[in-house]
Amino acid sequence: MSTYVYGITASSHPALPEGMGGVGDPPRPVRILTEGELSALVSDAPEGLRPKRRDLLAHQNVLSEAGAAGCVLPMRFGSVAPDDASVTGVLAERVEHYRERLRALDGCVEYNIKASHVEEAVLHQVMAENAELRDLAEANRKAGGGSYEDKLRLGEAVAAAVKAKETEDGVAIQRALEPVAEAVGVGPDSTGWLANVSFLVPRDSAEEFLAAVERVRAELPHLEVRVNGPLPPYSFVEPGPAEPAGATAGGADTGAG
Repeated sequence: MSTYVYGITASSHPALPEGMGGVGDPPRPVRILTEGELSALVSDAPEGLRPKRRDLLAHQNVLSEAGAAGCVLPMRFGSVAPDDASVTGVLAERVEHYRERLRALDGCVEYNIKASHVEEAVLHQVMAENAELRDLAEANRKAGGGSYEDKLRLGEAVAAAVKAKETEDGVAIQRALEPVAEAVGVGPDSTGWLANVSFLVPRDSAEEFLAAVERVRAELPHLEVRVNGPLPPYSFVEPGPAEPAGATAGGADTGAG
């Protein structure tokens, strides 16, 4: 049977609560595979696993329980290896990489920040900051709304200004929060968001980081800023492939989405 992998820890990591269940219906018992200095939190992999809410939460719960007792390198939801031997083989092969990551991430959590524009507020701001846009708008007003071409030219100019503002604001958010984080990971472009950035934050500095987020909200009121965290540090397990050989992505994860 295939082996589902939740995360990787040091072999000295405290044991999980007895009888903990993982993904699947009924939940598959979570067990520990140890190879030298490393252990993997695993269970049997259910057939046809999909990113349903129950299984996403089960994956997250295993990592939360393990993470409360010490550092865990979290795997993405859906990380499946062919069998137990494949998992222990990767632990042996990549021991130095995983030991380094455990040291680097010890005591840290991840916060994912997504931001978008409040449409009316950003339109007001780009008009206030751009004399050319104001002139075009005023000319159209005096012309009773302007011709189709005039309206099109103004619309294209406003759209370009908003796009430039998205880039500017994305940079501003990252610069404001970098000083209170250990590392930064820029996520993939996401429809509807001008920024999708993950920050590695020492657990005991979380309040300082969240205070910095509130300052960003106050200084950039034309933004909607969403905070997701604290999370296991999904975005910082790398560099290098994190999943055991033969792992497959389940199409979703419980991390910074």
